[in-house]
Amino acid sequence: MTIDLTQVRGLFFEESFENLDIMESSLLDLEIETFDEELINNIFRAAHSIKGGAGIFQLDDIVTFAHNAETLLDEIREKKHTISQTLIDLLLGVGDILRMMLLASKDEVTYDAEKVQICQNELQRILAKPVSEEIPDDIVQTEIEVPDETEKLVVKKWHIEFKPELEILKTGNDPINLFGELQELGELEVEVNVDEIPNFVDIDPQLCYLTWELILHTSATQSDIEEIFEWVIDECELDITEFNSDSSKNIKVNTENQERTEIVENTTPEIENLPDIPAPENITEKPIIKDVANKHIQSNTDSIRVGIDKIDNLINIVGELVITQSMLDQIGENFNSSDICQLQDGLAQLERNTRELQENIMRIRMLPISFSFNRFPRLVHDLSTQLGKKVELVLSGENTELDKTVLEKMSDPLVHLVRNSLDHGIELPEQRKQASKPEVGRLHLNAFHQGGSVVIQITDDGAGFDTEKIRNKAVQKGWITSEEVITEEQLHEFIFQPGFSTSEEVSDLSGRGVGMDVVRRNIRDLGGSIEVKSTVGEGSRFTIRLPLTLAILDGQLVRVGKEIFVLPLLSIIESLRVQNSLVNSFTGAVEIYKLRDDYIPILRLYKIFELEDTITKLEQGLLVIAEGDGQKIGLFVDELLSQQQIVIKNLENNYKKVQGVSGATILGTGNVALILDVTGLIQLFKNKTKSPTHLPLGAIRYE
Repeated sequence: MTIDLTQVRGLFFEESFENLDIMESSLLDLEIETFDEELINNIFRAAHSIKGGAGIFQLDDIVTFAHNAETLLDEIREKKHTISQTLIDLLLGVGDILRMMLLASKDEVTYDAEKVQICQNELQRILAKPVSEEIPDDIVQTEIEVPDETEKLVVKKWHIEFKPELEILKTGNDPINLFGELQELGELEVEVNVDEIPNFVDIDPQLCYLTWELILHTSATQSDIEEIFEWVIDECELDITEFNSDSSKNIKVNTENQERTEIVENTTPEIENLPDIPAPENITEKPIIKDVANKHIQSNTDSIRVGIDKIDNLINIVGELVITQSMLDQIGENFNSSDICQLQDGLAQLERNTRELQENIMRIRMLPISFSFNRFPRLVHDLSTQLGKKVELVLSGENTELDKTVLEKMSDPLVHLVRNSLDHGIELPEQRKQASKPEVGRLHLNAFHQGGSVVIQITDDGAGFDTEKIRNKAVQKGWITSEEVITEEQLHEFIFQPGFSTSEEVSDLSGRGVGMDVVRRNIRDLGGSIEVKSTVGEGSRFTIRLPLTLAILDGQLVRVGKEIFVLPLLSIIESLRVQNSLVNSFTGAVEIYKLRDDYIPILRLYKIFELEDTITKLEQGLLVIAEGDGQKIGLFVDELLSQQQIVIKNLENNYKKVQGVSGATILGTGNVALILDVTGLIQLFKNKTKSPTHLPLGAIRYE
């Protein structure tokens, strides 16, 4: 019988990656020379689950590697090894190897077999080392001798009744694999019960009609046997009884409420002459591993786990929509002028239902930012060790929710910012002591909602930015002159320029001048912004603002001639009537508006988009002050219209990429409106006017 496990293959990989995350976080929580039974059991169960699942899908290389790791973890549980930094680092490496092998199997690509073998050899070396070698001499000398007879292993006889649910095969669990693991514990006898098999015409090949009785002769404990069945504990009835015991206890698993109850039994019938376990058949063929050189393997999943409460809310709202629709149908059948008020009430109810449905559907895509934050304890651990620094990582706001797509695309920028804080921000312990700081630096990642967007802050208590170095580099690059006077905030903006770096040496972490410009570009592509504040000797803070979702935005409709455009509300600072006395030109090509103590270039949208029949006199229109990439610009429009939520349609997929336009939407009138990208408009404006990136403010004069 061949079972199609394609449906559950993806679920296996998702659960395996979750188990690897549990394994990694538990390892990072372990303390040297401290035995934390709960953490160690978490690590063991994670490795055991991965091994069991890999066996079901015939991923033999993963099973073999995981088996050695599981054996070492089992010895750690039995306190045969002391918890040391070397041991923790080895097990962290085991997790990395398992992740690499799982990703390769998932994407059907090759992995680095040499890395696997090196780690495998180290595991086998540790397992082959006598335990006494790991124990300090003074402890060995104070050990109490135990008589030889007490060290002999006692072989017990266990009776196991295993009755799986009919649907067990559909979840990817094969009882034969469980029996194979039991055989590793000792001598196994198996008897299968076929009484529940229906007539041939009624058989469903994907259901399991069999139950089993097993006799196991082993020195293993009852908990060791139960661990083998952990993978299917909620999909079966399981009885485990020890033979020839004065106080024989039968552990029965209640699969309805997941609680264990103890039932005392006096006798259990002995089963003899049981047939041997049949050899397992191939469930599915192994995937063909394609040799794809340099293929980037990603672990992003295409599915989301949704809470029942979110589904229930959707069902309730759909029910309300059906009621509203029925009411409107009834009004429409015999409509007359007296029904106007009732029709208006029905349409208002429909609007409320539609808005609630929209909001709840968007909630389904929302995931807590902990999915991204959870990777940083390991990153900080590894980098601080590599750099010789002591760093305490503090995470807060992990339950702040963000759209799944935004969360995935923010992964790389966050990693770079954390690496930047560790490499450039936090000082070495000796330097911190000289500055009267604690040896251990502090890196804080925080997330919270603010004004319809998500704010992520990366804060360190390091040395802060060396503004003199930044200034010298900017002069060297020709961005400013040596005589030009600019503020610290403007100097900080230079770190986001391509090719900027203050590192004197190139390393694998920094020095090539690539990174921060990409960070800003990626955040900008998500419709967000990033700003930085730094104080010399006290530290730095990067603040990222992101939209909750990429599918919907709050927009301001503006009219230019006969065309309607949408400006993201997050980009707008203010709108105002133009006073001609505050307008001047710079180098004869750029119009500048003096707004309080700021000087803002004016971009006439009708010129950029070559529109006719528009207002051309500044005093007759409106100036919308917008910001993108830390730069302000005044967008000249004819008129401000309404504000509304906009459903974004991708322009690039349906037409082509247009600079200054991030997408399109369909208005209530059925017309298409373009959504403007402020950062793209600023760049387009610079290209058309040939204006410099940073206007020398001292050169601007007002009469």
